[in-house]
Amino acid sequence: MEICILASGSSGNCLYVAGGGTRLLVDVGLSLKNMTARLAQIGVGVESIHGVLFTHEHTDHCNGVAVLQRKHKLPLYANEGTAAGVQLAIKDLAADWNIFENGATFTVGTLTVEAFSVPHDAADAVGFVISDGRVRVGIATDLGTTTTLVRRKLADCDALVLEANHDVAMLKQSGRPWSLIQRIFGQHGHLSNEDAAELIATVASPRLKVVFLAHLSDECNSPTLAERVIREALRRASRDDIRIECTRADVISSRVEL
Repeated sequence: MEICILASGSSGNCLYVAGGGTRLLVDVGLSLKNMTARLAQIGVGVESIHGVLFTHEHTDHCNGVAVLQRKHKLPLYANEGTAAGVQLAIKDLAADWNIFENGATFTVGTLTVEAFSVPHDAADAVGFVISDGRVRVGIATDLGTTTTLVRRKLADCDALVLEANHDVAMLKQSGRPWSLIQRIFGQHGHLSNEDAAELIATVASPRLKVVFLAHLSDECNSPTLAERVIREALRRASRDDIRIECTRADVISSRVEL
């Protein structure tokens, strides 16, 4: 399977996953122009995408979908709450939705998708495990805390795309409104570097090879800091072998093949 993070951050999120001839996007928070340009960097045309999966309806995850649908009419996949939320957030969106239920497993082409609930302040946010039958990719990019379900779903994966949103001290000292700080710290907000490190160390099975750190805050985190915290946790777990990739909103990540 192939994984590439086209963008990850508060200004837009979009993830490319492919395997067995099937190509998927997870979220489309980029403009069609930017998404097309970034896909072109890895030799992929938008018209070759077989489906778009949505984690939730916040606009940094769905802002580009209306123009995408007018131009390409790709199949869209979401649960009922997220589909309704995207329709409300993106006023000019004309779309026929493929609705899945949380906890269900469904197929898109050759890929199997498992959708599972995550705690985030959205209508019905989800994470995904996407598999070609050989490789499992676990995705959880917006969640305020870890749960037994999240840990169970992300265990036994070959790759993880996981939020490492903020450094706790930097967030406290950021000068942001206290209400926003409380929201981010809350059970339905975002994971800190330490939260992400603990989760990764807990679910890292012998098959885990690479972790993409996603949704890093520009103001309250840094790739160097996030990577250091995660590496320290993995070192304590005797897993220095796992590759760490910090993702950004302005450039694509490495293209990883497993």
